[in-house]
Amino acid sequence: MRWLLVLIGMWVWPFSALAGGFDVVALGAHGGLEDGNLSAYLVRPIGEDRGVLCDAGTIFNGLEMAERRGAVSAIAIPPGTSWTRSGYIAREVVKGYLISHAHLDHVAGLLVLSPDDAPKPIYALASTNRAISQHLFNGAIWPNMGDRGNSPRIGLYHYRDLSIAVSISIDGTNLRVTAYPLSHGGIASTAFLIENGSDALLYLGDTGPDDIEHSHALHALWQAIALRLQAHRLKAIMVECSYDDSRPDQLLFGHLSPHWLLRELREMQKIGGVSLKGLPVLVTHIKPTLKAAPAPERTILSELEAGNSGLGVRFVIAEQGAHWMWR
Repeated sequence: MRWLLVLIGMWVWPFSALAGGFDVVALGAHGGLEDGNLSAYLVRPIGEDRGVLCDAGTIFNGLEMAERRGAVSAIAIPPGTSWTRSGYIAREVVKGYLISHAHLDHVAGLLVLSPDDAPKPIYALASTNRAISQHLFNGAIWPNMGDRGNSPRIGLYHYRDLSIAVSISIDGTNLRVTAYPLSHGGIASTAFLIENGSDALLYLGDTGPDDIEHSHALHALWQAIALRLQAHRLKAIMVECSYDDSRPDQLLFGHLSPHWLLRELREMQKIGGVSLKGLPVLVTHIKPTLKAAPAPERTILSELEAGNSGLGVRFVIAEQGAHWMWR
């Protein structure tokens, strides 16, 4: 079922020019349990067939779902290619991976795809790349597909350590990325500010609220993007909300609930000094439940909308195979 979902949605925020922008497809949307539908988002400049994957919990299964839903039908596949559409996109359209942290629900798809993938970079903070090379691509859990760590090194993936608040180009694309640290229950996670010309998109990996994490990471992130917000360059935010508000704070384990997400968005608005009204906020990483209860998407969206007064953002719940265009 879809919750306020439009398969191809164009949103123009005030004063934005009809140029640039971002094409986003959810290859995986959930934050656990459903192993064929875990965090992974294909991000491209609108009208271009070269992009990057934000996290890689699910890749091939997500591409197959996206193809069935028509979300990747506009991507041009060269005539005579030996690859399926999903295979071509995985190998040739995805030019690299932005990995927020090394938890399995954010990297499992990368591991299982790797024997059939093409060479490309893994962009992450040094601590995340170290965890991937030492504990995943290490020859024991999985063959060492990277260019660091235990021998033999296959070298398919080149680790690119990102420096905090330093913008770099994403190889093979017209995108740039800047990494900012997040706190995820004592684990370092990452927010990626992705830029296409003057347009920006903010993707947050797993994060808890500053107050519970005893951190200033989100406050610092809101400060870092304030100028882009004021200039109406920020086209959308992709941010987690793993649990509904019935979840006790002490059991959030480095995640957000609607109460805390709304609080952080108000802090972002306060620091930016500009209204967020109309800004698309894609809600990611919702955790499915084994309980016989209403779908968590429904509950979380209801709680977010109930507290949206004074913000007026446009909440959209991420769903596998869905497609958005923001500019």
